[in-house]
Amino acid sequence: MKRIGVVAKTDRADAREVVERLLAWCAERGLQPVLEKETAGLCPDTQAATARKPDLPGQVDLLLVLGGDGTLLSMARLVGDLSVPILGVNLGGLGFLTALTKEELFPALDAFLAGGLVIEERVMLAAQVWRHGERLSEYVALNDVVITKSAMSRIINLAVSVDGQFATAYRADGLIISTPTGSTAYCLSAGGPIVFPTMPAVVLTPICSHTLTNRPIVLPADQRIEVTLQSDQDVMLTLDGQVGFALKEADVVAVHQAAARIRLLRFPQKHFFSVLRTKLKWGER
Repeated sequence: MKRIGVVAKTDRADAREVVERLLAWCAERGLQPVLEKETAGLCPDTQAATARKPDLPGQVDLLLVLGGDGTLLSMARLVGDLSVPILGVNLGGLGFLTALTKEELFPALDAFLAGGLVIEERVMLAAQVWRHGERLSEYVALNDVVITKSAMSRIINLAVSVDGQFATAYRADGLIISTPTGSTAYCLSAGGPIVFPTMPAVVLTPICSHTLTNRPIVLPADQRIEVTLQSDQDVMLTLDGQVGFALKEADVVAVHQAAARIRLLRFPQKHFFSVLRTKLKWGER
C-alpha cells in the first residue's frame, strides 16, 4: 500500500487535529496521503495531493473515512466496483459502519500495514426507475432503497413482485428495501430484523402498514424485486437517505443485488456483536 485517500466530515470539531496527525503518520512511513478537496481545506499549508470526491477512490489503495456513517455511505457509492477497502473512524455519536474511535485509528492503520485487519464484504443494491418501459435512472445503495410518501400525502399503494411473481401489495407510508448492512438503520427503526451484515440477503420492511399482518420479509439477495407505485401522490425514492428521485403513478422501481461489493475493514476482536452491545447498549439493563 502506498496511497491513502482521506475524507473527513469537515464540520466536526476534531477533524482538523485528526487529519494533521494522519499527515504526520504518513510522512513517517513514506506513504502518500491523497486528501479529498474539502478535507484538504482543513490543512491549507499541506503539500499533500488532493482529489475531487468522485475521483478519489480510483487514485488510492485504502480509503479512510473520518466522520460518521453518512460520510461512509456517500463514499461507498462512489467506490462501486473498484474494490478499494474502506476504514471508517467515528468522529460523532452512533455509528455502525464507522465503528472505530479516534484512539483506535493509528493502531488500526498499523495493523492494516501488517495484514492484521479483517476485510468484510458487504452486499450493495442496484435500483432502477422505469416509466412506461423507459429506464429513467439507476443508482446503487449500501444501506437501503426507500419508497416513501411526502409529509402531506395519504397512505400509498405499492405492488411488489419477486423474481417476476406477484408477492404482495402494501397500503402503507412506504417501503424499505434494505441490505443486511442497512438492517441496523432505518429498517431497524421501522421494526425490521437485525441481519448479520455479511449475509447475502435483502429485507422488505413496510413503513406503518395499514395491514397489521404485513411483516418484514427476508429474501435471498439474488432475487429481483419490482415495486410498482399505484398511487397518484407525491412519492420519493431515496437511496441511503442521501439521493432522491420523485416517482409518479405506475413507475416501477426494480431492485437487485449489485455486482459490486463494498470491502470494510475492522479489528478481528471488533466483531458485529461487540458493536451491537456498544451501540445499542445490550445487556446494560
